[in-house]
Amino acid sequence: MTGRRTVLVTGGAGFIGGHVSTALLDAGHDVRILDVLLPQAWHGATPDVDPRAAFVVGDATHPTVVREVLDGVDVVCHHAAMVGMGVDIRDQPAFVTNNDLATAVLLAEMTRAGVANLVLASSMVVYGEGRYRCRRHGAVHPGPRRQEDLSAGRFEHQCPACGDALEWVKVDEDDQLEPRSTYAATKVAQEHLAAAWQRETSADVIALRYHNVYGPWMPRDTPYSGVAAIFRSALEAGRAPEVFEDGRQTRDFVHVSDVAHANVLAVERPSGGTFTPVNIASGQPVTIADVACTLSATLDAPHPHVTGRYRSGDVRQVVASPDRAERLLGFRAAVSPAAGLAAFATAALRGHDLDGRRAHIQRV
Repeated sequence: MTGRRTVLVTGGAGFIGGHVSTALLDAGHDVRILDVLLPQAWHGATPDVDPRAAFVVGDATHPTVVREVLDGVDVVCHHAAMVGMGVDIRDQPAFVTNNDLATAVLLAEMTRAGVANLVLASSMVVYGEGRYRCRRHGAVHPGPRRQEDLSAGRFEHQCPACGDALEWVKVDEDDQLEPRSTYAATKVAQEHLAAAWQRETSADVIALRYHNVYGPWMPRDTPYSGVAAIFRSALEAGRAPEVFEDGRQTRDFVHVSDVAHANVLAVERPSGGTFTPVNIASGQPVTIADVACTLSATLDAPHPHVTGRYRSGDVRQVVASPDRAERLLGFRAAVSPAAGLAAFATAALRGHDLDGRRAHIQRV
């Protein structure tokens, strides 16, 4: 796919969607944003979107709204979603509505409008636990961790044959999907809906499986914020960041500017008429304790407190292979976690004073 395109970015007023919108505009594309501005995510903040984009406030679960914003669109970058772990199980209907019903409505209306290119914002959470191996017994696929082990502070998965702690291995896009939370289940469902749509329409779908995204304008002080923003909020309040388990959980933190660039590459790639999942990651794993320590040290703030607490829906280790992204998209992360997290320590978060940029807003 080459040349100037008209791109609909659903959820385009949000943290990742906003960066994606600006990156697309900078690359010379026309951008239209649809965002319902979920109160759970916005926490009273005012949307601040690139003024070059057309901004429509509307609900992606309403077919008439989606039909209107799709007029003249070439590609959709679908970021509209309710994210995070939520508060409790009563969040399930909201997750399913905002993530899966909205995706189904979008796909149906794309078919009616003849829009055949979708970039889907997926997530590393679709993998559940990552890949593991035992030094003596090779590859092991662990089940959910037992409550009695977690309560006793035994956080690592153990080999069922010998009881030794397992080592993590990088996951690739062909590994099995095994969601371990409500949010994860809805992201798997989004992928399955998009894959079924692709098979039935011969359209093109690339599912970008974002790993832990962080950067400027992350939402702060909500139960749906990312862990890096939660640590930042604690430090700004003069509190030590609270690190769950023993802090040795390993993740891949990828800067939002790299995620935005990956979207531009996905929009501009030649259409292959396939469903293709792609990990979007830095390729440089860090522990959760490392994240907290980097932020604390940069701000000369209280040292993180490792609590030993846990959440049953959390997974232990998920680290990605970035090889397919480089091979298929030519994508390689430009921002290292060391540099990006240090800069993030003083970056503006959503909820701070905004810089006054405003796009023309249309409500439907």
